[in-house]
Amino acid sequence: MNFRITLIHLQKIFLFSSFLFCSFTFVQAEEPGTYRDLTKAIQNPLDVRVLNLSANRFKTLPKEIGKLKNLQELNLNKNQLTILPKEIGQLKNLRKLNLHDNQFTILPKEVEKLENLKELSLGSNRLTTLPNEIGQLKNLRVLKLTHNQFKTIPKEIGQLKNLQTLNLGNNQLTALPNEIGQLQNLKSLDLGSNRLTTLPNEIGQLQKLQDLYLSTNRLTTLPNEIGQLQNLQELYLGSNQLTILPNEIGQLKNLQTLYLRSNRLTTLSKDIEQLQNLKSLDLWNNQLTTFPKEIEQLKNLQVLDLGSNQLTTLPEEIEQLKNLQVLDLGSNQLTTIPKEIGQLQNLQLYLNNNQLSSEEKERIRKLLPKCQIYFE
Repeated sequence: MNFRITLIHLQKIFLFSSFLFCSFTFVQAEEPGTYRDLTKAIQNPLDVRVLNLSANRFKTLPKEIGKLKNLQELNLNKNQLTILPKEIGQLKNLRKLNLHDNQFTILPKEVEKLENLKELSLGSNRLTTLPNEIGQLKNLRVLKLTHNQFKTIPKEIGQLKNLQTLNLGNNQLTALPNEIGQLQNLKSLDLGSNRLTTLPNEIGQLQKLQDLYLSTNRLTTLPNEIGQLQNLQELYLGSNQLTILPNEIGQLKNLQTLYLRSNRLTTLSKDIEQLQNLKSLDLWNNQLTTFPKEIEQLKNLQVLDLGSNQLTTLPEEIEQLKNLQVLDLGSNQLTTIPKEIGQLQNLQLYLNNNQLSSEEKERIRKLLPKCQIYFE
């Protein structure tokens, strides 16, 4: 009896779920103004608001695309385009243009005429330069240029006063123009996986910047002006050649994530103790021989990675990090852990590849009976 009731109940759930799915699919299919078929779109030119032509292997587009006077979003992602018809410049209402993953070697001149464009995606093409005319796109909010072959960026980039997101990751940049500092509304800047050796002092003028990605470059120092980024929340500097951090790093009062893995740091700036909002600090694979005392003051720290350094001891003050949830001390030279670590009862603790005896491991287990501890 119970089995039959359960079966009937499940059938009702299935029928109801199917109804919801079909209804949702129908609504999606009937969304006004959205087209996936180019021929149908051209037959109804004034009705088209969104045209999604991604993954169609297009090598060219017909000139009739210029008749879509009300088009606001054009997705041409994952095609084989090398040029655009000049008629694309007639799309005065276009707000979002996705040209990601095509075969462009230069930015089509027609794009420069799209004065109302707010988002332009050109990632994963074969671009080596941007034309100076890029500065004409005054309304641009988002510019994605990742995975191209840029070695330089024109100074006219500084004319994009409304830009909020600039993604230049995975290129071949060796330097940035000083005009980068003119992007007063920029909130996210991705420069990861390039060939940068220095940053311009003007980087400190980006007062609204919240996220800065600089991992996998060739930086040996940071400008003191980095401390002027008062709204910065995330700073990624992994896989560079940093041996020291400027004292001004301590001025980043809103910083929550500091990613410094795979550098050459032997010490930390004393001012790092001022980062009272820091939640995640990654120092994996540096050259630290002693536990930086400054870390003891970071009361809100939740994740601390000190793996692959040369630590031989852990201070008793580790108990002060009451909010710590993950502590990675793997691949160091530790022979013992202070009993004070027993105060951190919500910890995930990584101690693999150290020099802990069997007796010491058992002692640590007793200190942290409710914690996940990894010795291997």
